[in-house]
Amino acid sequence: MSKEIQQGTEKQNAHVQELNTALGAFLQYNPELGKELSLSLNSNNSDNQPLSGMTFAVKDNIAVKGFRLTCGSKMLEKFISPYSATAVDRLVGAGATVVGKTNLDEFGMGSSTDNSALLRTNNPWNTDYVAGGSSGGSAAAVAAGLVPFALGTDTGGSVRQPAAFCGVYGLKPGYGSVSRYGLVAYASSLEGIGLLGLDIGLLKTSFETMAGLDAKDQTTTDMACFRKTSTNRKGRVALLGGLEGLSPEVEEEYRSVVSHLPEIGFTTEEVRLPFLDYVVPAYYTIAAAEASANLARYTGIRYGLSDSEAETPRELTELSRNAGFGPEVKLRILLGTFVLRSGFQDRYYLQAQKIRSALRKSMADLFQKYELILSPVFPVQAFPHDSDQLDPFQQKLADRFTATANLAGVPALSFPTGLRNGLPVGMQFIGPDGSEDLLFQAAASYRRIYEPEHPERFIGRSEREV
Repeated sequence: MSKEIQQGTEKQNAHVQELNTALGAFLQYNPELGKELSLSLNSNNSDNQPLSGMTFAVKDNIAVKGFRLTCGSKMLEKFISPYSATAVDRLVGAGATVVGKTNLDEFGMGSSTDNSALLRTNNPWNTDYVAGGSSGGSAAAVAAGLVPFALGTDTGGSVRQPAAFCGVYGLKPGYGSVSRYGLVAYASSLEGIGLLGLDIGLLKTSFETMAGLDAKDQTTTDMACFRKTSTNRKGRVALLGGLEGLSPEVEEEYRSVVSHLPEIGFTTEEVRLPFLDYVVPAYYTIAAAEASANLARYTGIRYGLSDSEAETPRELTELSRNAGFGPEVKLRILLGTFVLRSGFQDRYYLQAQKIRSALRKSMADLFQKYELILSPVFPVQAFPHDSDQLDPFQQKLADRFTATANLAGVPALSFPTGLRNGLPVGMQFIGPDGSEDLLFQAAASYRRIYEPEHPERFIGRSEREV
């Protein structure tokens, strides 16, 4: 490496570290470690590497060999991953370089990234406000221009909500589109690896690089079969009814987006989705039950935090979990254990699964008539840290728009639509199985038509000072 290149690299790294001090986006920033990983996977031949020269960040509940894998928890604070997730390996194999691991709500449980046990993440547009969650670190890193794209995870909106809060694109792929191998399990039937980025074209390329069958994850699907479902263009968008409780800013932005959809070739009609009022209780019942089972592996015996004062195996487990898990994680484990108890499964867990099945059928029926669904991502914009505007319970209730796509297992894309009071607002398109390409097309078309009229509302955060 020449002296000039080395000095430029050092200057860039120092710049990122300085911005990260204000943002708290990265838990670990180590481009050199990422370069070593790239060299171990790639030869000197750069052919067929569509992401050559690109850097990206990875949410710290996704494995990257040699990097820490903390899940934002004291339980795994010192754990180093011995392998990489399939999605990471595919991106690195396409020429991209991992530069660091981003902050998150502990084990992906939260809507603000304030639930991280290791760091607080701030919104790049106003550092007094939350970046959203649980992929807040990835959203903040992209919005601030520290990386062109980042990996996140979406269990009930954890990619799309922080994307909306930070003014970037956020994709939740359909369930099975992207391998979950290397993703630390929280709620296995709901979660998946997603993407955040400022450029829709880069997001599309990154998704296509990651997607497809993986022998290490039996839930993955051949995307070549799925794309056929996107070719039957109907040109109709369902507007999700039942939008009570939106803030004035979000409601005004939503109505503005609706008014511009005809300009990109869509007709609209408002619909009422049955069971929408039951999405949140069904989602949290299922997610908590799966969290209770998945997090049972943290006993303090094989890996993770281990209390040296324990005298028996049972005491070791109790003390390690008490010290290693934060309040939100403990709450969800307790809730999940409760709904799985004998005598309560029929009353809670099985009822939630029935609601999920009914919702999936309702969504499938809807997509026989409509091409996409449009809805807000979250009822409000980013809120201040430690604000009583949305307490933890209210934040859970606000997941009704995003968790719908997770329960149904279909793809959804959050896209930035403008600024209100100096903070971004985002909406989402939800599509049927295999419609990721259509989601990209719709979001790109909206921006191409609307941005020239209102360029000031689409200024990327990377063009502004933190």
